[in-house]
Amino acid sequence: MSTHEPTRPFEATPAPEPTAQAARARVSTVVWGLIVVALAALIIISKLGLVALNGNYVLIGLMIGAGAALVIGGLVSARSRKGSGSGPDSGAGAADSDHR
Repeated sequence: MSTHEPTRPFEATPAPEPTAQAARARVSTVVWGLIVVALAALIIISKLGLVALNGNYVLIGLMIGAGAALVIGGLVSARSRKGSGSGPDSGAGAADSDHR
């Protein structure tokens, strides 16, 4: 008398189709990618001797630019999300939420 149940074959469920919102890149990912590219470009320019750069000013400029890009990108993203009707009051499921 065993309590073991016979095994059933695994039934794979198809993956859900990616939505337009899920396929969009996050603003922070784009901004940090641009920071890395800008730093690489500035390092190359300074090593070639084309321009003498002050590291403090470069860092301050990058932080101001990144902060402004994050704030503006967040506002644009919130505005587009508000207009698309995918907010918590629109009846969309919790799986459609952009929060992780």
